[in-house]
Amino acid sequence: MNDSLRYDRSAVAVAMSGGVDSSVAAALLTRAGHRVLGITMRLWREASSPSPCTDRGATMDADSEKSVRDSAAVCRHLGIPHHVIDLGEAFVDEIIDPFVREYADGRTPNPCVRCNRSIKFGRLLDHVRGLGCDYLATGHYARIRRVAGRHHLLRGADPAKDQSYFLYTLQQEQLRSIIFPIGNWTKERVREAAVEWGLPTAERSESQDVCFLRDDDYRRFIMERLPEAVCPGPIYNTQGELLGRHKGLPFYTVGQRGGLGIAAPRPLYVIRLDAPRNALIVGYAEELGARALEAADMSYVGETLPAGAEVDARIRYRAAPAPARVWPLDDGRARIVFRRSLRDITPGQSVVLYRDDEVLGGGIIARVLGDFDA
Repeated sequence: MNDSLRYDRSAVAVAMSGGVDSSVAAALLTRAGHRVLGITMRLWREASSPSPCTDRGATMDADSEKSVRDSAAVCRHLGIPHHVIDLGEAFVDEIIDPFVREYADGRTPNPCVRCNRSIKFGRLLDHVRGLGCDYLATGHYARIRRVAGRHHLLRGADPAKDQSYFLYTLQQEQLRSIIFPIGNWTKERVREAAVEWGLPTAERSESQDVCFLRDDDYRRFIMERLPEAVCPGPIYNTQGELLGRHKGLPFYTVGQRGGLGIAAPRPLYVIRLDAPRNALIVGYAEELGARALEAADMSYVGETLPAGAEVDARIRYRAAPAPARVWPLDDGRARIVFRRSLRDITPGQSVVLYRDDEVLGGGIIARVLGDFDA
């Protein structure tokens, strides 16, 4: 049997989004004999007053209700109760508004990390404990190994779907109450099981990268919610020469090539976003890259790492792990120095630290460091 199902016959709440992954997670736990209830978060409220976002709010509210209906259908199929918790206001305050502000400040945020920390494994976990449940299960592709009273967070068995990158903020106190039933499964196997068991969501398509965006167009979303954040400004090269004008910093990210509207003898890339000056700094490929960064809001799954600890670090979800060393600093910060230069170190993204398959911790990239700083 899957290690993640080897528990006493406890009460387990399954966070259900109406997707195939959480549906199969609920089915696995039910078939294993647990007392299971499904719980769905309503994460968006329709705008209560006319604004440029009113139609957007209505669309998202409809999507949220579809998730509720689909999750309820799966629960009926499995013969388990279904609960709904309205976290729409908290989701806007804690996820959407910071997402917009980060872009306005010239950073590229990762809202899934923040959502896992404050919504799924914060508010929702507290809620299901209040319902008397022993565990919260989700459809994440990640694993938890329990050894001698310690909980180790591991990559999912399917490397193409591994979601451990988004979970580095989990603490020991949370991990002891969390189950990832499909962490040892591949996506293909999940799909096959959903069909075999006749789950109503078996044919549901993959969810998009950012769940609250209608069309993955974050630029349009930011312009709707905070138009003043999208202001044209100067484009400079790394020598400080004015090359042109940009459309607004949220339209750009570090490493971006193209869309600059500048004629140059060789391709230009975004080197950094200078939010205080509302300026875009560009350069050639050889100017793009650094060997070190400073991370803030560091979180460790177990103990804080010793100075100079050797790790593999991922600077984006789809980035390959890169060998690095870590020096914890004061105030929840850390300096991370890579063995080789990396091109796309982007403030606002998460840097996640691994050793083999185990997640050690991570933080938010605060700034890129030059050789002198490192």
